[in-house]
Amino acid sequence: MSPSSAYLIDVLHKTKLFSGLTDAELEALANRTSVRSCGAGEMLFSEGEDCAGLYVVAAGRVRIFKTSKNGREQVLAIEGPVTSIAELPVFDGGVYPASVSAIETSELLFISRKDFQAVCLEHPEVALKVLRVVGVRLRRLVGLIEELSFSTVRHRLISWILRQARAEGDTFILGANHQELAGQIGTVRELVSRNLARLQAQGLIAMNGRELTVLDTAGLEAELAEML
Repeated sequence: MSPSSAYLIDVLHKTKLFSGLTDAELEALANRTSVRSCGAGEMLFSEGEDCAGLYVVAAGRVRIFKTSKNGREQVLAIEGPVTSIAELPVFDGGVYPASVSAIETSELLFISRKDFQAVCLEHPEVALKVLRVVGVRLRRLVGLIEELSFSTVRHRLISWILRQARAEGDTFILGANHQELAGQIGTVRELVSRNLARLQAQGLIAMNGRELTVLDTAGLEAELAEML
């Protein structure tokens, strides 16, 4: 097995979508997989394009977003290594429902729609994993719609901070700059900066460059409870 095949199999195995496949199944999938590189800001695909295939982030970070008619962007998700992208349109044969661009120099694995569908026919458990991944994404989007519809910028920012803290610990690095973070919570950069400053002045968080520390989890949760 060549080093490139071993690399492909390792990345695919670490991806939730393919983690349950056997070594032989992973090798067969790797033989149908190619590698693509993207520079920072480069588009991977745009909303409405015919779906060519499925992507897996091997290195770097990408953002999934939609753009309104007036040009405003809403970030749906930011994905890092060993996450899959565009499972649903590959599965149902539709167009890409959102756009994806690289936040930084990134490397992605690509599996064509035809090859992916062949894998699903050969290994039905892959199709079940697709449904699980799509289900998680759907729940996330429902939560995002609820936040955008019924909450303030401050509420959405606090919710985002608490989610990050639960996932990464009380101290974490802001992987997104204020502009990217604004896109994720449906606002503008100035309001993100202003609300972060207010939370810091209240002693709820501390900022050191791009490092954010949650100082008072109970206080943040109390703020959310008051807003609901």
